[in-house]
Amino acid sequence: MASLKELKDRIASVKSTQKITKAKKMVAAAKLRRAQMAAEAARPYASQMEKVMASLASKVSIDENSSKLLAGTGKLETHLLVVATSDRGLCGAFNANIVKEARAKAEKLSGEGHKVLFYMVGRKGIPIIKRSYPGQILKHFDTSTVKAPGYEEAKAIAADLTALIEEGKFDVAHLFYGKFKSALIQEPTIQQIIPIAVQEGAIAESEGAVDYEPDEEEILAVLLPRNLTTQIFGALLENNASEQGASMTAMDNATRNAGDLIDNLTIVYNRSRQAAITTELIEIIAGAEAL
Repeated sequence: MASLKELKDRIASVKSTQKITKAKKMVAAAKLRRAQMAAEAARPYASQMEKVMASLASKVSIDENSSKLLAGTGKLETHLLVVATSDRGLCGAFNANIVKEARAKAEKLSGEGHKVLFYMVGRKGIPIIKRSYPGQILKHFDTSTVKAPGYEEAKAIAADLTALIEEGKFDVAHLFYGKFKSALIQEPTIQQIIPIAVQEGAIAESEGAVDYEPDEEEILAVLLPRNLTTQIFGALLENNASEQGASMTAMDNATRNAGDLIDNLTIVYNRSRQAAITTELIEIIAGAEAL
């Protein structure tokens, strides 16, 4: 059984940890408000941009001269999984859930005979992917030098992916990130970003009487790189909000657990102290009787 000093030191240690988790919870809560507003403000633009691009893509004829961002390489052999995670921990299962979704997709693609490569954004997902898929990380985009990845980082990632597909490094790219629902819920999300996924709804919508000036090909040439940047930027904003929400929830749980542990340790300490006092009194009485 632990001594009174050990129990007292343990209580002090847990109280110190509780102060840290409580402070981190407050910091995450403050960051969450701004991150959530940014993510929610970007959603309509990213969503509408994706719909417009899908509509335009359904109107043009695709040939060997078409942009690879629109048409891909014409093959489906190599799939690039762009996995966006955070650089910091203490955010519960946020990063693990994104990586889990990416691994499930990788297993499915590998089972179908496709080659799978990874483009990692952020640090936290790298160790798991390295263990499960050694030698399959094509590139790591470092975001550890910025407080929160933003438009400039999205633009750089989009330029990287464009260069890689032009070099024939992959045929299809899928983006993985955590979509913010609430501080308690962050939904792992997968989105095909290269080539543009033309959905049936977009094709049906495009059958309306819509005139484009200039023509669709010229518009696509300008908007395709911008759309790729926009979709990645939206994902980074969602990730940031999700990370802060997950961190706030995790730190709140840790603070509560620390409080419960302190209460339990205090009970044990008081009982042990009472037992020690009782034992000392018994020894004093026994000594007095002996005299």
